[in-house]
Amino acid sequence: MSEITVLLQQSRQGDTAAGERLYALLYDELRRLARVHLHRAGQRTLEPAALIHEAWLRGEGSGSTAVNRQQFFAYASAVMRSVIVDHVRASAAAKRGGGHGELTLSTGALEAVPDPAGEGLDAQAIEDALQALGRVDARALKVVEMRYFGGLTLEEIAEATELSVPTLKRDWQRARAFLFEQLGA
Repeated sequence: MSEITVLLQQSRQGDTAAGERLYALLYDELRRLARVHLHRAGQRTLEPAALIHEAWLRGEGSGSTAVNRQQFFAYASAVMRSVIVDHVRASAAAKRGGGHGELTLSTGALEAVPDPAGEGLDAQAIEDALQALGRVDARALKVVEMRYFGGLTLEEIAEATELSVPTLKRDWQRARAFLFEQLGA
């Protein structure tokens, strides 16, 4: 059993020292993940460290019910996405209806979901499409979160979810088609 897995278990059981050790051990990887999220979201006003700290506080450092590294990073990625969306919403509200931060889905693992007319999609449109996907296919949403936002490979997702790679490929294809349709491409 890896040190991360042990620390996750101890943290879930309320061991704050284990949570602090886990945070220190994973900080560099969380920082890399935060930079990826902020870059994809086109966010220049939110710093990676602030995103990590806010996500850690929201998730209470527990990684929810994560039992291994892959599940932890999928969970952390989903929380970071939520923090960014909330930040974009707050910024837009502060601008009295001003534009949302621009995101594109033409990079990374979702490159098969093109950006309509080559223009950026706002964070709210992406969040709405992801929520719609979650309502019709929660497992496909989990695959998107783990692959696109968490940066995991299908093999890593298969290990974390105990599903086969062919099943995950089908979920991934359905999710991409659904998001393509939802985003008006």
